[in-house]
Amino acid sequence: MNIASAKQVIKDTVLVYLKKDEYGEYCIPAVRQRPIFMLGAPGIGKTAIMEQIASDMGIGFVAYSMTHHTRQSALGLPYITTKKYGDREYTITEYTMSEIIASVYEEIEKSGSDEGILFLDEINCVSETLGPSMLQFLQYKTFGRHSLPEGWVIVTAGNPPEYNRSVREFDVATLDRMKVISVEPDLKAWMDYAREKDIHGAVLGYLDVKKEDFYVMELSPEGRAYVTARGWEDLSEMMKLSEEEGITVDETLISQYLRSERVAGDFAAYYDLYIKYRTDYHIAEIIAGNASGDIIEKMKNAGFDERLSVLSMLIESVTGDMKETLITADAIQMLTPVMKNVKESAASSASAEETEGIVRSALDARQNSLKIMKERGTLNRHRKRSLMLATEFYEGTLRPGTSGLSAEDRYLAPYRNEVTKLKESAGKTSSELSNLISFVRKACEGGNEPMVLATRLTSDPWSSRFIGTFGNDDYEKLAGDMEISERGLEIREQIRNFDIGSADIGG
Repeated sequence: MNIASAKQVIKDTVLVYLKKDEYGEYCIPAVRQRPIFMLGAPGIGKTAIMEQIASDMGIGFVAYSMTHHTRQSALGLPYITTKKYGDREYTITEYTMSEIIASVYEEIEKSGSDEGILFLDEINCVSETLGPSMLQFLQYKTFGRHSLPEGWVIVTAGNPPEYNRSVREFDVATLDRMKVISVEPDLKAWMDYAREKDIHGAVLGYLDVKKEDFYVMELSPEGRAYVTARGWEDLSEMMKLSEEEGITVDETLISQYLRSERVAGDFAAYYDLYIKYRTDYHIAEIIAGNASGDIIEKMKNAGFDERLSVLSMLIESVTGDMKETLITADAIQMLTPVMKNVKESAASSASAEETEGIVRSALDARQNSLKIMKERGTLNRHRKRSLMLATEFYEGTLRPGTSGLSAEDRYLAPYRNEVTKLKESAGKTSSELSNLISFVRKACEGGNEPMVLATRLTSDPWSSRFIGTFGNDDYEKLAGDMEISERGLEIREQIRNFDIGSADIGG
């Protein structure tokens, strides 16, 4: 199965393992909760999906790479103690708590969550001396005398032997104690993930054209050549930061992440063209609705690869603005119920201190959410931005010198001002989307690009959510013309999670 399907299977399994009966006991006892074993080629995103699952489910997460562990660090260090049996006292060896088990308890204390996922990567690379103890742990969830806390699910991962010389194939006795999931590289599933993670537009554009280069494992005169999903994602991050700092992105840098001379060379050439197209086609002018006749004609006469690259840049530009609008919308969605409470408090003639207390409590809750997510490592940049915007709003209303203002001037008027700015941003972004659609219709009439555009807008998590939230008549017409309007309307219905009208609480 692909990585997206594996994510859902694992999520469903964890959900079932954490299900309790009417007595508060886990329906499936810990000893019968088979650890999940993801078996798949390196770099396809196994660790990333585990972090996402823990974040989505709001549970704890601890990850370990088993290649770094000796028997002592996993099992604990031996120490001598005495025990009395009958009338005699004996000297025996016991073990300190396993570093892995201790980390789980630390996570429980830090996060306040009694449930979570313990992710053990490269599980089939453990040393021979650790093997028997690991088998015991997978079956009974204990290292020596120390048990994994109830409510913690074990998920493991490993590479097939052909990808890693250190791999030891598990025997049937071990596999029969695990829930085995085979994961294959899948470009479509990764592209959905990549768009949500804001992978560089050049990477998305290249893989749209060169799908066969997404995952490469082959022998070359210099040894094994490889390109992985992890490599593309890490390269994307480096490219973005390099561009911000004015550092040249060239084949030397690219080849550090794409370990295939052929793919690195091809992508470097594509990236140079990508930068050239960005300038030649005046992307900002097209999005603003000011595409000249020359630009439209240039697009008409371009080859398919060039048109697809330009289209990717245009979509990237618009979805970037959609993302910014939605991040702000998420922040305002957090503010809305608090501002309603403030309005009700003021209307009931509550004291200024009582009304201020509502806002301070909300500020404390936002700051605590940020702290917990940072400690768990489950705070993505988009969620962080939304939480920070909400936090900054509260801090602004509580700054020194505002305590003498009325609730209207101190809290409600600034809130309505933020809602107004959001509406203006959404309107501007919707116009950009309409301009994009109009340009593609004119410049690519009779080609496949309008279908590509409609499909990308429907499947991209940011654009589909933006359209579902704010609507866009030009998209609906494009989707209808491409015979995917029913799917678009379905998505619009499913993802609608913020009614901007209800956010305006009035004067």
